[in-house]
Amino acid sequence: MHETTPLFIPQFAGLYASAAPLAEMVLRVVVGLSLVPHGLRMSMGFFPNSGGPVSNVTDFAKLLDNGGYRPGKLWAWVIVITELVGGPLLALGLFTRVAAIPIVILLALSIWEHRKGFFWNQGGCEYPLLWTAAALYFLAHGGGAYSVDALIGRAF
Repeated sequence: MHETTPLFIPQFAGLYASAAPLAEMVLRVVVGLSLVPHGLRMSMGFFPNSGGPVSNVTDFAKLLDNGGYRPGKLWAWVIVITELVGGPLLALGLFTRVAAIPIVILLALSIWEHRKGFFWNQGGCEYPLLWTAAALYFLAHGGGAYSVDALIGRAF
């Protein structure tokens, strides 16, 4: 990657260059692992006091059917698998781009579902928008230097 913006403090160029792969890894891990609790809540009832509307796949499927996402049973499983399998794959940086595809699609649909405004505490798209942008970065760039993909020498 080429630096296109002049550095405010050029003496920090080495620090920035060495910190960039670590910062990229931290972002990837946070984005990937943040999907897991949501998937656990929606499929197995974990985190019962978190305000989630459903606590199992059957109820989740009914919610999706009622929201116009039919067949709800199919989409409930697609979402749960995306969160519980795709999230950890993204966090590890394993098959990063492949894992990022359904994650970006899921999060983009979440933006649509939260189109009531911007702020999260008013049902808005603030968080899905942020997470979609972060996941989109990994779809475009891959797992980065500190990923399993880099370790095995494959750019998925």
